[in-house]
Amino acid sequence: MTNEQIVHSLLIIAVCAVVTLALRGAPFLIFGGKRKTPAFISWLGKVLPCAVMGMLVVYCMKDVSVLSAPFGLPELAACIIVVLLHVWKRNSLLSIGVGTVSYMAIVAFI
Repeated sequence: MTNEQIVHSLLIIAVCAVVTLALRGAPFLIFGGKRKTPAFISWLGKVLPCAVMGMLVVYCMKDVSVLSAPFGLPELAACIIVVLLHVWKRNSLLSIGVGTVSYMAIVAFI
């Protein structure tokens, strides 16, 4: 690598770091202190997680073929595992992680 390439790479990293820091700090600057969070922002915080999860399910299931083997059974099994685990533990990260690992294991070994 030449010095020019190294400087270019470091500048890209610096710009990405500054933009990331600004984006993460902006909500605290905008809504920090004694200002009340607008009702619309609070509403988005309540409904967006469910909407994103629904969109992920639709995206993941869109190419599943129920007319040819394995007839969508690995996907269905992984979905059932995710739902049961989430109802039991109420932890989205755990549910998604275990569901992903379960799906990969089912596809690899069955």
